[in-house]
Amino acid sequence: MSEIVNKSEQQKDAEADVDGFRKDLGPFVVAAEMTRMAMVFTDAKEPARPIIFANDSFLRLTGYERKEVLGHAFNSLLASCVTPESLAQIDSAFEGKSEIDPEIHYRRKDGAEFWASVFVSPVRDEAGHVVQHFISLVDLTRYKQEQAQSKMLIDELNHRVKNTLSTVQSIAWQALRNSTDPEVIRESIESRLFALSCSHDLLTREYCDSAGLLDIVSEALRPFGVSAGRVGRIEISGDNIRVPPKSALALGIAFHELATNAAKYGALSDALGAVTVKWAIEPGADGERLVLHWREKGGRPVTPPARKGFGSRVIERGLVHELDARVSLEYPPDGVVCTIDLPAPKPPTNE
Repeated sequence: MSEIVNKSEQQKDAEADVDGFRKDLGPFVVAAEMTRMAMVFTDAKEPARPIIFANDSFLRLTGYERKEVLGHAFNSLLASCVTPESLAQIDSAFEGKSEIDPEIHYRRKDGAEFWASVFVSPVRDEAGHVVQHFISLVDLTRYKQEQAQSKMLIDELNHRVKNTLSTVQSIAWQALRNSTDPEVIRESIESRLFALSCSHDLLTREYCDSAGLLDIVSEALRPFGVSAGRVGRIEISGDNIRVPPKSALALGIAFHELATNAAKYGALSDALGAVTVKWAIEPGADGERLVLHWREKGGRPVTPPARKGFGSRVIERGLVHELDARVSLEYPPDGVVCTIDLPAPKPPTNE
């Protein structure tokens, strides 16, 4: 508690007042002492509203001993971050002018902070004068934490929806630009939306905060025959490194594009070719890098394309622009080689 000083005389007076409460209010004070709700009385005659009664539930909530709170101002329990608006709400509640119960940030004895909703009721003497205030506090800490978590998830959802709509727009625009055949356009859009959907499904199962890289690649290549990360013609190796949602979506689409191209023109277009996919964290001049390699071999001979295709543009736009990656697409005769080099994802925190 901030600015606590020795107020033994005030504490004695407060203890005497408590004895008076017991005599005058009898069962009410006994009930206040026994209830599970945190409760205190403050002296309404003093501007600082010193605490003159605190029940055991209040002491458990705040961590103080009774002698450490009796005689001290009620506002001495406030956290240092309390705003002037909150102080005004407290004053208004004590004056009986507030239409809402303030939700205030408080501090425990050990320095930990908590949120509480404050209910203030006047205690009047026989003449009708307010002599004390009866205050109950409801701990809102868990509710506030859940509220903050919900806001974070909503913000993340909004951000992801915007990114997804932008990706869908790009997919549709590129498909319409590259063909006038409705069937080709439909197949092009559907296949890429399927890859996008798979990445979203994976993130949903992973509670939206991150996804494993091995899971992302396996999911993207599943339509091409991958099961459990390995089949006869496609081999995947690498740790299941956690990557954030933005990376998960971009990488999922990129590997779907590479596999689609391999199925149409490369190693997966005949019965002989194969693909290997591997990655590792490597040191770099600007920090650790996540380096991924896609290599095709054994399929039909490859020649460099005369112009950059839709898949190449999707990979470069999604990875270079979105993830600040460096992408290299090479076309040696024995199969396409793609290297994706991007900043290594930071390990998730436990906050």
